Amino acid sequence: QLQLVESGGGFVQAGGSLRLSCVASGRALSDFALGWFRQAPGKEREFVAALAWSGRSTLYADSVKGRFTISRDNDKNTLYLQMDSLKPEDTAVYYCAAAYSVYGISQRSTYNYWGQGTQVTVSS
Repeated sequence: QLQLVESGGGFVQAGGSLRLSCVASGRALSDFALGWFRQAPGKEREFVAALAWSGRSTLYADSVKGRFTISRDNDKNTLYLQMDSLKPEDTAVYYCAAAYSVYGISQRSTYNYWGQGTQVTVSS
């Protein structure tokens, strides 16, 4: 069984940066395809970024492309989301997730394990 715990959220002004971390226990993250999703108040949970098993292939939502970077540290068994040039519309609860399959990696239904989420608030 895989457990995921996010941290690193907080309050930041527009244009600022945050790095989210997702520490895994119980299994190696390298066994999974990995993703970040976010959910703003009153909205559906949406895809942000994904990383294939290899740790080299990535996929980003158009809204974050060029600003966010997903990465993994196998030694620390931790997934990261580096968020730069933050905008107020990035405000949401951010979730990390792990999937056995890489197919449909931008879809919520693909993922088997989820963290509890961390709040990111970007002020204008």
